[in-house]
Amino acid sequence: MRFPRLRVAWGMRRWLRPGVGVKRWLLLVFVGEAGLALAGALWLRQVYRDFEVTGPFQSVVSALTLQFLPYGIRAVIVGTTGVALFGLGAWKIVRVLVTPFVPVEGDQPLVDVIYQKRFLARGPRVAVLGGGTGLSTLLRGLKMHTSNITAVVTVADDGGSSGRLRESLGIPAVGDIRNCIVALADAEPLMGELLQYRFPGDDADALGGHTIGNLLLAAMSSVQGDDFEEGVRQMNRVLAVRGQVVPATATAVTLHAALVDGSEVVGQSSIAKSTGIDKVWLTPEGVAASEDARLAIAEAELIVIGPGSLYTSILPSLLLPEIDDAIRASNAVRVFVCNVATQPGETAGYDLADHLSAIERHTGPQLLDVVLANNQFGARRPGGYSAEPVRLRWPPASMWPVANTPSLVLDDVVNPENSHHHDPARLAAAIMSIYERETYGRRRSRPGRSWRRARPAKTA
Repeated sequence: MRFPRLRVAWGMRRWLRPGVGVKRWLLLVFVGEAGLALAGALWLRQVYRDFEVTGPFQSVVSALTLQFLPYGIRAVIVGTTGVALFGLGAWKIVRVLVTPFVPVEGDQPLVDVIYQKRFLARGPRVAVLGGGTGLSTLLRGLKMHTSNITAVVTVADDGGSSGRLRESLGIPAVGDIRNCIVALADAEPLMGELLQYRFPGDDADALGGHTIGNLLLAAMSSVQGDDFEEGVRQMNRVLAVRGQVVPATATAVTLHAALVDGSEVVGQSSIAKSTGIDKVWLTPEGVAASEDARLAIAEAELIVIGPGSLYTSILPSLLLPEIDDAIRASNAVRVFVCNVATQPGETAGYDLADHLSAIERHTGPQLLDVVLANNQFGARRPGGYSAEPVRLRWPPASMWPVANTPSLVLDDVVNPENSHHHDPARLAAAIMSIYERETYGRRRSRPGRSWRRARPAKTA
């Protein structure tokens, strides 16, 4: 059984641990109060010296200053009382001032919430590119390591609710943006469920098939004067997103694919079902990337590409010239996260080398520093889904210039309950481990991009 006094004392002790950021200010307050106490003592001493104090006043002063006790005992009593009152007062003041501004997160103590916020605010600046389920899965894990996250989300989707809003309002696809906002939002779980709620019915109904989050994004864009980028910014603010979610471009783009048999497929939803994809591209050509996306990549210390659908979620963002240029110009650690499983149609039969070859064909060499792939194949395989784990075949050396071959990192990053998805916590931990190792290497090498050196890939 824990007694209330012990619980209070332990709670106050946690306020003093490193990272909370209150010790320096408590010390300043303590020094100020000590100065006031010293000033009062000097005044009282001067009164005794300059004036002959007699009568009832002398008795009251003697009692208050404990002059009937030895000096040592007096010092211990006064000091203990002062420390106790100072600690209790400081604790109550912090609670009164901070509690109204801190969201309720279950029964988590206020000191833990503040510590978490300050710890995450000191995390690395991360730019994550992609879309779909893979990106939102990664974000759920990364937000436990840093709050300086920018998700650069593809807007090439043309199916479902996103496609209908795009056709009727002329705005970019919002479905993947919605999923990422929900993944990063600090709002209560009920708000996440509300944003993901899909109205029953089909395309024949006015609201059938639409999600609340998609409609809110469309409405926010309209409220901001049909400024899609500003609409997404305001949704980040309203939903207290840990980091930010930004569109890769504010222009509605269409994804095209050329198949190996010479035929062409138009539209993200159709391409996702196609096999034998040779090349994809966007129309209109030369579309400008969003300002927020370019800035996030330029300031990033870590750039993560993937996971997600290779041709319909990852490559659409990389096909934007300004995005590609920003990644190449960045001094950040550039990591590609390969999917743990193939996708029927789009990447059926693909191994690791096929994924990397597709990226190299569309973007050119020297884009990546590290490739992260899963090496655990014992996860549970859900029935009724014709997919298989991505095999760990490394591309031939001729694919990249020798001096710019990315390193291969193998780790257990799969969801043990579903072999077709990453585990958020494991994936985020593996990426942060890569970041720590790579940035340590940079600190030990010369500044600039000369730190990149040939590193032999680990074999599977």
